[in-house]
Amino acid sequence: MMRRATRLKGAGCPAWLGWVLLWAVLHGQVSAQTTTPDALSEPLTQVAGDATRGRSVVANRSLSLCLLCHSGPLPEVQFQGDLAPSLAGAGARWTAAQLRLRLVDSRQINPQTIMPAYHSTVGLTRVAAPWRDQPILNAQQIEDVIAYLRTLR
Repeated sequence: MMRRATRLKGAGCPAWLGWVLLWAVLHGQVSAQTTTPDALSEPLTQVAGDATRGRSVVANRSLSLCLLCHSGPLPEVQFQGDLAPSLAGAGARWTAAQLRLRLVDSRQINPQTIMPAYHSTVGLTRVAAPWRDQPILNAQQIEDVIAYLRTLR
């Protein structure tokens, strides 16, 4: 009689695989971040992000457009958005790795998102010639924005 492998509820994988992954995480063989599908764990630059520069990027509508959809604790910026979650508390809600993926290309999490892929040039349509094959934000700006958002607790 053939025995059927039990599966983790909703995971679509054998139960033993879950235990192997748990063992690997607990024994330092794999980091928990690398096993999550909603995070990009490796920084984009060797230089740590700067929260002050990141705040400037977020506040600059002509550069990042963050405040077109989001609101945040930036009282000097008028007419902040309400289409997306507030940036207040972002550092408590998401890890740096989760924020990085959301900024680099949030389509990885939600293919129907209206949030721009700030550091991806793949799969974009209707991009004007001067901006084609160029990310909206460079790698250091992404890391700076992450540093700023992590301060918002």
